Amino acid sequence: MNKTDLINKIAEGADLTKVDAKKALDATVEAIKDALKKGDKVQLVGFGTFDVVKKPAREGINPATKQKIKIAAKKVAKFKAGAELAEAVNK
Repeated sequence: MNKTDLINKIAEGADLTKVDAKKALDATVEAIKDALKKGDKVQLVGFGTFDVVKKPAREGINPATKQKIKIAAKKVAKFKAGAELAEAVNK
């Protein structure tokens, strides 16, 4: 499912126009993004939790040259499925 398919599903399920469904989806994504940028956790009960995790700097190996390289520390977004979502996927 891509973004257009999701917008169509939202419009159909919430009895909205496609334009309003797109605005709602875009606003939701922006709200989640803004919260993660601030370091907040976004928890949607029954669906899952979005969180930011810090990955420390580490040493890696360039597979082409086999030389050691330094991989910089970074933050990554993580998603952990909630119990209801995990159960629905496994049915």
